[in-house]
Amino acid sequence: MKPENKPANPNFSSGPCSKRPGYRLDALPVSTLGRSHRSSVGKQALAKACEDTARLLNLPSGYRVGVVPGSDTGAMEMAMWTMLGARPVDVFAWESFGKGWLTDITKQLKLDQVNCHEAEYGLLPDFAKAELQNDIIFTWNGTTSGVKVDNAEWISDDREGLTLCDATSSVFAMEMPWEKLDVVTFSWQKVLGGEGAHGMLILSPRAVERLESYTPDRPLPKVFRLTSGGKLMEGIFRGETINTPSMLCVADYLDALNWVEEIGGVNAAINKSCRNLAVLERFVAERDWIDFLAQVQETRSNTSVCFTLALTKDQIKQMTKLLEAEEVAFDIGSYRDAPAGLRIWCGSTVEEQDLKALLPWLDWAYQEVR
Repeated sequence: MKPENKPANPNFSSGPCSKRPGYRLDALPVSTLGRSHRSSVGKQALAKACEDTARLLNLPSGYRVGVVPGSDTGAMEMAMWTMLGARPVDVFAWESFGKGWLTDITKQLKLDQVNCHEAEYGLLPDFAKAELQNDIIFTWNGTTSGVKVDNAEWISDDREGLTLCDATSSVFAMEMPWEKLDVVTFSWQKVLGGEGAHGMLILSPRAVERLESYTPDRPLPKVFRLTSGGKLMEGIFRGETINTPSMLCVADYLDALNWVEEIGGVNAAINKSCRNLAVLERFVAERDWIDFLAQVQETRSNTSVCFTLALTKDQIKQMTKLLEAEEVAFDIGSYRDAPAGLRIWCGSTVEEQDLKALLPWLDWAYQEVR
């Protein structure tokens, strides 16, 4: 029978993700609206976004945090275009976004010395193939595959190259071994449920040294430039953005950071996400028509959780339409390039009781479309 109880919040999209519990647009601080981002209040807000990010993430001394244009994509492109080419590159890709970085490196940057290590959806590539002398590109969590990296032991402390990590679905949701990572990118609209269009760029001292010692043999658009006169543009990492940001989005991000602090910090956010995943794990264990796309439990994402179903592609589409029509789950179809299935966001902005309320509807919708 059709369930009666519905999730209070049916937003399970993997990006933009659900707003934090209790979010109210009219509660945002709006003193920066209508003001220049270069005014004192604008600079203070942007600087606070960088400082609070570094503090909450407990970044090592010397790591810098900057707000950059173009969401996570912009941040990753900025890093690749300004830093790659000094050394051979090892690219590890196992889902659409990682494979997108590979395409950009080979087809747009057209680097000669590129080693491609790929895996199919649901699996990870062989990280043991990483070379000490090479730069490394990889995603920490495959948003479109539901597969995450479970450790960084394969990254050597004695590495000569840089590690560039797309971590947009993992920062604030998974433990990040910062000392192993030289460039980390993420966006506001993922784990924290913020707004789109703005990216975060985290640089280690090794990454700064690369920027100041290496000049790529290619034109760089203004929005990609991180140095001036051979020196890092430090202002970017104090809130002096390259272009004009949305101060409303900045206020929204500061609200999300404040919420993380209120619930107990990053560890509390990680634990909440893991508890959400456990709800789905129990559900899957009791049914034979649904399974995780991730084939190894230890590499199962606790944010973008992807499923395969014992249904045809058309039946899965019917199922997602039914759930949306009933207003119990929005935007949970798998990513367009991924195998047909469901994708349910389990980050900390999603409440456990909403996931529990959703599950009987999954049973109902499955029976309806069979």
